[in-house]
Amino acid sequence: MILRLTAAAIAMASTAAAIAAEPGQAVYQRCAACHLSTRAGVPGSFPALTQEPAKLAQTAPGRRYLVLAISRGLTGPITSQGKVYRGIMPAQALNDIQVADVLNYLAGGAAGGKNPAAFTAAEVKGIRDKAATLSGAQVAQLRPK
Repeated sequence: MILRLTAAAIAMASTAAAIAAEPGQAVYQRCAACHLSTRAGVPGSFPALTQEPAKLAQTAPGRRYLVLAISRGLTGPITSQGKVYRGIMPAQALNDIQVADVLNYLAGGAAGGKNPAAFTAAEVKGIRDKAATLSGAQVAQLRPK
């Protein structure tokens, strides 16, 4: 019994340490409900977040889209990696730091842990402030081709 409790305590401590070391991973837990903990997504409903965030994070329009997809949500069909998705993404109630953290987690993880242009809270705030009135449908139309 003691051995079993000790092993469980070690596993919980290791998980807590990993999440504390990567704040974006902790924020991603709310995304995992739809995009799954593996970031594999759900065919036809929610796209995978394994490769595309790193690609989108390399351009200004892509970065804008990523920030707004989280903060303003998405409605209407989108095409990701050649597949059409028709799920609805509600706007997430995250602050600027949390948005930057989760995007750095997604873009860095997809790029093998190397995100050359990390998102900052100031960048996120600037993008959000300029697009405060956009709807989820309008954000979907901003998706780079």
